[in-house]
Order: sequence, then C-alpha cells, then structure tokens
Amino acid sequence: MSDSPNPGLAPPLPLVDDETRPYWEAGRNGRLSFAACNGCGALLHPPQPVCRYCRSQDIGRREVEAKGILVGFTVNHHLWDPRFPPPYILANVAVEADPRVRVLSRLVDTEADQLRVGMRVEARFEHVEDVWIPYFTPSGQPDDAQPDAGLPEDETPPDDHRRWVRPVRAGTRKFEDDVALTGIGMSAIGRRLMRDPLSLTVEAVEAAVADAGLGLEDIDGLSTYPGSAPIGGFSEGGITALEDALGIRPVWYNGGAETFGPAGSVIAAMLAVSAGLARHVLCFRTVWQSTFAARMRARAAGGSPYSMGSKESRIPGYSGPYGFGSAANNLALCASHHFAKYGTDRETLGWIALNQRANAALNPQAIYRDPLTMDDYMGARLITTPFGLYDCDVPADASIAVIVSHVDAAKDLKSRPVLVEAVGTQMTERVAWEESTITHEPHVLGPSAHLWSRTTMTAADVDVALLYDGFTFNCLSWLEGLGFCGIGEAKDFLAGGRNIALDGGVVALNPHGGQLSAGRTHGMGFVHEAVVQLRGEGGERQRRDAEVAVLSSGGLTPAGAILLRRA
Repeated sequence: MSDSPNPGLAPPLPLVDDETRPYWEAGRNGRLSFAACNGCGALLHPPQPVCRYCRSQDIGRREVEAKGILVGFTVNHHLWDPRFPPPYILANVAVEADPRVRVLSRLVDTEADQLRVGMRVEARFEHVEDVWIPYFTPSGQPDDAQPDAGLPEDETPPDDHRRWVRPVRAGTRKFEDDVALTGIGMSAIGRRLMRDPLSLTVEAVEAAVADAGLGLEDIDGLSTYPGSAPIGGFSEGGITALEDALGIRPVWYNGGAETFGPAGSVIAAMLAVSAGLARHVLCFRTVWQSTFAARMRARAAGGSPYSMGSKESRIPGYSGPYGFGSAANNLALCASHHFAKYGTDRETLGWIALNQRANAALNPQAIYRDPLTMDDYMGARLITTPFGLYDCDVPADASIAVIVSHVDAAKDLKSRPVLVEAVGTQMTERVAWEESTITHEPHVLGPSAHLWSRTTMTAADVDVALLYDGFTFNCLSWLEGLGFCGIGEAKDFLAGGRNIALDGGVVALNPHGGQLSAGRTHGMGFVHEAVVQLRGEGGERQRRDAEVAVLSSGGLTPAGAILLRRA
C-alpha cells in the first residue's frame, strides 16, 4: 500500500473559514487545534458556542499533541473518485487529550495487517497551499511501537441507553392507539428504469389509495422524506411536486430529512392523525439513484449519486481531503471496532446476506434472486473492509406509498388495517457518525430503547423483523439494539442463519429480501413489507401466523423504529 497519502490526481482541499481555519492551520506547529470549554476543559469538535457537557458558554481554543487512539479503520478498495485511487486506509482517531473527540483521517506509512483497533497513532502533517492536513501513522518505529491504549468507551456504553429514555407517563393515552396503516402501494422496481421519478410516485400513490379503498379526494394529509432533496436521485420533488401533479389539497403536510429516518414521515403522519389535523395521510418515498447516476454518466458530468467525484476544489468540514466516498466507509469504521471488541467476523455478516438472498428468491419483485453461498459471499470483491460486494445494498428505482388513517376511519376501509403498538424516536447519541457510538450504526440504540418503553411487548413477541440493511452491519446493529440478542452477541446469534430464517427462526428477518437483494428503497420498503406480512399476503415468503412486526427506519441519522401488530 502506498505511503503517499494522495497518489495520482490532486485531492480536494478543505474549505477554510472562520470555524475550520484553526484546525487546518495548527499543523504548522505540529499540533491539533480544537474548540475548548474554559469551564470543564472538554474539547469540542466540531466547534460549538456552548459546551455539550457542562453547558458553559465560555468557549476558547486549545492546541494539543497530535496523538490519538485508533478506534476504527477500513481499507477502501472501491474507486469513488479518481482523485483517490484505491486502496487506501481510512481511520477514525480518538484524540489522546480528550478521547471523546474523534477525527476522520487517513493512515499512512503503514500496511493494513499492521493495524489494530486500540493502537496509538500520531499525526503527520502535509502542507498544501494554506492548510496543514493531518494524516496519521502508528506511533513509534516498528521495532519500538508503543503498547496499545485499549479501547476507549463511548459517552454512553451501548448497553446503557435505557437510562436516558423518557417513557410514557402513567395514565397518558398513547397516540399510537389512534392510528392504523390502511393502504400500501409500490411502483415498479428495477435497477435502471429510466423513468421520471414523479411518475413512479404517482404509480405507488394510486396503488396505495386503491388498496385502502379510498379516493384521492379522501386524502387530507401528505408526508414524505426527504422532501425536495438537493442530492440527485433521492426525491421526486417532495410535497410540492405531488400536490401539483394530482391536485390534492392537504390540510396538513410534512417533508424533510431531519426526522426519524427515512420512514420518519410515517411517524409524523401518525402524530398528525392522532392530533386531529388529518384523517388519511398519504406518506411516500421515491428513489431513483440508479437512473440519476446513469444520466450523469451519459452527460459525462462525473460524480456519484452521493456527490462524490464532484469537481469542487474546496470541501466544507473536516473529511474532504481523505477520500470518504460513501456511508460504507463510515459504517465500516464502526464494524472494525465491533469486530475488535466482540470477536465478530466477516462470516457473521455473511449469514445476513445469505438470509436476504434466500428470502428474495421467494419474492418475484426482488432484483437479485439467484442463489448465494458463503463461498460466493467471502469471494466477492472488497468494497471497504470488512464489506464486500454482497454486504452492500442494491441501488434501485422505486416508489413506496403508505396511508396512515385514524383508527376509527380504518374500520370501514377495504383492506385489513395494521395497528401501531409503539414507536421509538428518542435521540441519545450525537448525530455526527465519527463522534457517535463507535461499536454500532449510530442512532440504533436510542430509538430501540425508547420503543420498548412504550409497550409491554418485548423482542420475544416479534415474529417478523424488517431491519435496515443498507449494509449487513446496519442489520447486525439493529438486531443487537432491539434485543434479539445481547450487545456483542450477534456472532453466536447469527451463526448458521437459523435464528433469522423465514421458517423456524427466532424471528424472520427481512422476508422480502431486504435492500441487499430486493432493492434499496431507503426504509419505506420495510413498512410496506411489514403490512404485507401482518395481513398474511406474503405468498411464498409469508411468515406463518405473523402477528407482530418491528421495523427500523435507519441507515442514516437520525433514525427511528416502529412496532406493528395485526388487527
């Protein structure tokens, strides 16, 4: 592996502004610079006007030794951007002066087989124009390397998030009791449909309305995620586009990304219905990243659906110079820590991939239905360690629509309603991935703990689990977070795949094939499949006598969870 941090084309440089300048210039002195609380002494990254630990507003800055502890690393093998030819090693480093602060970087002057989570590292600065970019390397020479520092703990250990949960007050009626899911619809789904995204949305919406036995004139609420997103392929244009296309006149509407994950629009709709703002809310989610990427390539514009590979020379924030090209890189850092702390391995993740593919074979709408063996999984090309090709979901074009109705109105509708037992929405972790939980996908543990505080049910009551699997490790995180096994016990729980199998498993995991095989629909596909299963309409993939389903709305931050039951 090359010792040069950036071989090939010149990498993008960080944008230097009033906030970031001290960080990118401190390297001229061989130091790292952070905002610091003058009250309790905590380092704060990124800078804030108030200390998150003691709430003091007396904030200054402090330069510290450029030393740290390696809390996660991944070898990236995929070409996201021609300015970053693979392979190269990405890292999450806890700053020695205050391990609560983590910085993303690259590891240089080393080989992957020499690295361990917990080892001590120190920065080596590269001066380019007006910035000093910190790259990290193992501390000391190979023959006198310093002993490992051990694994730093999260602010809240992964099994301790319940202490932050705010449960339902005694005697309070839950809003979940007021609502039901009454209609579902799904457009055509495929790798590159080359269709206008709004046409996919209309197709799904009309199917959901018909499924509920309603007319468009009955719809008095609209809710979507992420609204008119600026990222190509993530939206059809939001509420405005659909309202204009169909002439719906909503009393209440909602669209945005700062909600409880991609299916947060459904939870928001429940609140509106319970509050009496609407009676039938149409929720929808449309993705068309595959077509968008194809169109961009056809226009020779470069870049990926996530805006990697853009021609911008200056990148805001603190990770631009390093080559983080996908959420896969960030999540792989967490996976490496889970592997080191709990003994998890690639085969553990492989059982999730094999389960999804076996279930997808029973789903005629799934994109990938061919058999998958463990040898196939282990032999697939690497994307970013420990993830290979089959650890990653399948980009797709599709739209999903779900109708949330008042439970009283649901009784007279066409399809059997699905009732809502509880939701989990509480945020107990930081939003920035590198500063959040280092052992699991961020924002799994808070919503999971909150969910079980709103019901007398437990994971043992769940028949079907529809858990976000943008990558296999997402799914593993939710299995542990929701309590299907203990924290750190996924390796034993998943061994052989028996506990998550469609027939005879402790819980049937993603009967439709999940996003790994059925196609990435960013959360809403799980809502759709939960309703299918609880109605008993799954055909060959139906979990026998399914009465309770849990679904996670995650993969991004924030996130949420929903517990549903048969009417």
